[in-house]
Amino acid sequence: MKKLVLATVIASLMSGSAMAATVGVSMAAFDDNFLTVLRNGMQDYSKTLDGVELQVEDAQGDVSKQMSQIQNFIASGVDAIIVNAVDTDATAAMSTLASDAGIPLVYVNRQPVNLDTLPAKQAFVASNEVDSGTLETKEVCRLLTEAGKKEANIVVMMGELSNQAARQRTQDVHDVIATPECSFMKIAEEQTANWSRQQGADLMTNWMSAGLKFDAVIANNDEMAIGAIQALKAGGVDMKDVIVAGVDATQDALAALQAGDLDATVFQNAAGQGKGALDAALALAKGETVETKVYVPFELVTSANVADYAAKN
Repeated sequence: MKKLVLATVIASLMSGSAMAATVGVSMAAFDDNFLTVLRNGMQDYSKTLDGVELQVEDAQGDVSKQMSQIQNFIASGVDAIIVNAVDTDATAAMSTLASDAGIPLVYVNRQPVNLDTLPAKQAFVASNEVDSGTLETKEVCRLLTEAGKKEANIVVMMGELSNQAARQRTQDVHDVIATPECSFMKIAEEQTANWSRQQGADLMTNWMSAGLKFDAVIANNDEMAIGAIQALKAGGVDMKDVIVAGVDATQDALAALQAGDLDATVFQNAAGQGKGALDAALALAKGETVETKVYVPFELVTSANVADYAAKN
């Protein structure tokens, strides 16, 4: 009987080590290609964990909707919350809500404005945006130099200006062209296309209609870069005559790279960020210590190594 009781206690302890947890997840948007890979990666990973349930909500690009989702997660008593912020300027209020409720909060992909002052039991999982635009712009610089350009005009397509990633990636462009080896590059135009393929195409069409001349397009993400390519091709531009670069290495971008339309992208491990965010949220829910900043490295993708990335997304 004693052996039976002891075995029962051990089994109970072992099952308790695999923590049952409910995690509320608020995504900025479901219809974004990159964020879809991130969300799917998180959900697929959760299915490999015993007792972990995700409640995933679509904020549909609405800050108020996202705040309501966070409040609902708190009211329902979730064990942790993961947020992909619609507007990173709203994250301080989100942090306060979760902190006051004593619920761990992890931001994923989009850097909270209050990163340096996050409350206890909160963290940020992403890739360091200083690397993203830097890798992208340095490759454009290299390609222009290789093409023998002594002077080059570039156009920059920015993401949503409410997102830290858009602001940082754009700053990366400015920082690279300020270096001696890339100072021959000049920004002819710099406008937002809000991460959108359609808006990227529309912006490019407007630039072309205005007679703007440029040698390269540097987009804050692949969707805008693909939109630019579509407009350029529709306008009869030979893609060998212009360099186009983006960020994210989505499947569509990799296909465009293999087709010779896109010249460079930067792999951002969306699924890896999703997994990392869930690991951090579960660890914080258990009372474990987690680094405030958890970075998943960016990697440059070109025609030389694109085959290596085709299966990563």
